[in-house]
Amino acid sequence: MVVYNPRAVLDGNAPGPWGPSVAITYTKRDVLLYAVGIGARDLRFVYEGHPGFAVFPTFPIRWGATGLVVDETALPPTPGPLTIDAERHLEVLGPLPLEGTVEVRSRLVSVHPRGKGNAFVEIESEVSDAGRPCVRMVTGVFRRGVEKLGDIEPFEGAGESRSVRLPMPDRKPDVEVSARIADNQAHVYRLSGDYNPLHIDPDAARFGGFEAPILHGLCTLGHSADMLLGALAGGDPARFSKLKVRFSSPVFPGDELGLRAWRESPTRVVFDVRARDKTVISDAFFEFK
Repeated sequence: MVVYNPRAVLDGNAPGPWGPSVAITYTKRDVLLYAVGIGARDLRFVYEGHPGFAVFPTFPIRWGATGLVVDETALPPTPGPLTIDAERHLEVLGPLPLEGTVEVRSRLVSVHPRGKGNAFVEIESEVSDAGRPCVRMVTGVFRRGVEKLGDIEPFEGAGESRSVRLPMPDRKPDVEVSARIADNQAHVYRLSGDYNPLHIDPDAARFGGFEAPILHGLCTLGHSADMLLGALAGGDPARFSKLKVRFSSPVFPGDELGLRAWRESPTRVVFDVRARDKTVISDAFFEFK
């Protein structure tokens, strides 16, 4: 039996130490490809010649956990198709350059058992441009068993989880918007750097417990962010502040997303997203300027 010991890395509720900063270089082409990959149609994000051309605010979400250095005995090992996005939280502190080099550092926040044979791991990351913090993120993932789903040995968790429940109001939504996921959306989105075969290979999808390849959770997040920014902030990337989501059910290429949002203040909504009569994003909020 393998004994996982996150307490060897996490001292009580305090996060682990920051890993070394990692330089990431990207071009305008990368920025454009990401925007197309999340279904954006606003020319500010998909045309480099637009006078308001900008990096879509969730562009760095795929860098979560970059630079993390941790004793692997603290984390249950799991292959790619059994690693599932669970939650994401992104806060924009300043604009990213249109292209160039930024630095990303990460640290382990918490590791806890979740359900039967699952480990819920949270990692905090910070993106900086020439020493100026631009984005802070928390990545929450499920690491699942290898031989069969749910065979991770029991272990004692550590760290203070950033996960919170956000029930939706029992009233009519203030905002409702929808978006159709293209049949080949996962094929496009993966070119931004997420090559997990779960999203394109039918055999890998079945190994992961799904009937067919599923859409990247972060692609669903990007579609949701695009809908929210357009509906609530005029599509202005400078008004994007915070986004938090929990992935509740898989989305498949070809699905239609229906987003419902309820205002809690002039600059904050809670929201959920549904597809195929299932809630696919829950416990979510969006804050904007």
